[in-house]
Amino acid sequence: MSRTTFEDLLNAGVHFGHLRRKWNPAMAPYIFMERNGIHIIDLYKTIAKIDESASALKQIARSGKGSFFLTKKQAKELVAEQVTRVNMPYVTERWPGGMLTNFATIRKAVRKMVSIDKLMTSASYNNMSKKERLTITRERAKLEKNLGSIADLNRLPSAIFIVDILKERIALAEARKLNIPTFAIVDTNSDPRMVDFPIPANDDASKSISVIVEIMVNAIEEGLVERKLDRDKRPEEEHAEVQDEDLDGQEGALTEEMVMEEDGIKISRKDFVESKITRKKDEEVTGEGDKKPQRKRISKPVGKSKK
Repeated sequence: MSRTTFEDLLNAGVHFGHLRRKWNPAMAPYIFMERNGIHIIDLYKTIAKIDESASALKQIARSGKGSFFLTKKQAKELVAEQVTRVNMPYVTERWPGGMLTNFATIRKAVRKMVSIDKLMTSASYNNMSKKERLTITRERAKLEKNLGSIADLNRLPSAIFIVDILKERIALAEARKLNIPTFAIVDTNSDPRMVDFPIPANDDASKSISVIVEIMVNAIEEGLVERKLDRDKRPEEEHAEVQDEDLDGQEGALTEEMVMEEDGIKISRKDFVESKITRKKDEEVTGEGDKKPQRKRISKPVGKSKK
């Protein structure tokens, strides 16, 4: 079953592309028609690509890996609200160059922001001059604007979702260099071959971006819920296996200690088996003692004997 409908995408304006003179020939398979000099995107192919991308993101979330969202300014508030639900990092401002390829330096900037927070809560902050406090506050606000949403990002993401690959070409190049799977909304002026999971749609309208991002976030949320259920089931299955092993051991002990009654004498099966093995060994030893040693035959040399 599809995660969205044709009518929902049509109402959100997902089908509107760019002017014909701005189109990329690689987008030809996803273009339905041209009207008034504007390309119209085939929404049935968009639905198929949305389902494919959502399934991939769901599997990534289920495996315990994180995704990264990068969106445009016109939809930053809507995207930030959606992505915050699943506690995934996102960037709605300018992409800081080297965030993926130079991740260690970005982590240093994040640690600096944390140290400033500790300084602002300490007693020494009140002893500073007004100018020093103002400088620290401005630096903290700048770091918060650029890196505030990735403060909890301790390792490289396992996937990145980009809204406009032309505007965010640096982020796309970094992700491709590190072999990170890329998901992106590609308009008629973009090259879908640059992305692992392209979604042909309008990347300029805030409503179109919000609809697609909401579907992706819902898929990630489903993956996280399934991961939690799997983790809850694991201890129960291990406990059930331990109980089964205990029951098998008890049945084996009962089988060995089973008692046979005959003429009022109780004989355990274990004793019976041990006595049978002992008797067999005694017979083998006795048989070996009764055997006569074989005489060694000495052959005479061939020819006449000399006298």
